[in-house]
Amino acid sequence: MRPWREDDAETLFRYAQDPAVGPAAGWPPHKSVEESLEIIRTVFSQPEVYAMVLKSTGQPIGSCGIMFSDTLHSAEIDKGDAEIGYWVGLPHWGFGYATEVVRALAGRCVSELGLSRLWIGHYDGNERSRRVAEKCGFRYHHTEHGKTSLLGDIRTEHFLTLTAEEFMQK
Repeated sequence: MRPWREDDAETLFRYAQDPAVGPAAGWPPHKSVEESLEIIRTVFSQPEVYAMVLKSTGQPIGSCGIMFSDTLHSAEIDKGDAEIGYWVGLPHWGFGYATEVVRALAGRCVSELGLSRLWIGHYDGNERSRRVAEKCGFRYHHTEHGKTSLLGDIRTEHFLTLTAEEFMQK
């Protein structure tokens, strides 16, 4: 993981334009390299948002981040909690990259940031995201109906949690 850079815009666009990627996470596919650059300058410039990169090349293949109780997040989280978000470009699905990144972010949240509970949300039908969370020790917490995504549609979102204590026992 590393911070996003403006020169990542073309690579981001390559993956974020794919309709199999963004809509599953509730955001619209990017329409241009310029839009991807704007996302890097705004959304991806926030603290604790990272490019998920291949170790061999350093090139981004997705994004991940930590959202705190005082920032944008989907779960109703308390102070001392955080939500972890992630997505991976379609050509890199199924290689365990998201699982590796979520484990690293969970470790940072517990060991370095001193957080007490972590959340992951996924929309109904996004079984890949659910499986990543479960592989990392997150367990089902609750479901919320009637959630409006960034696409403007109404969805059902499922939430999983992992406490610091549970993380340390692994």
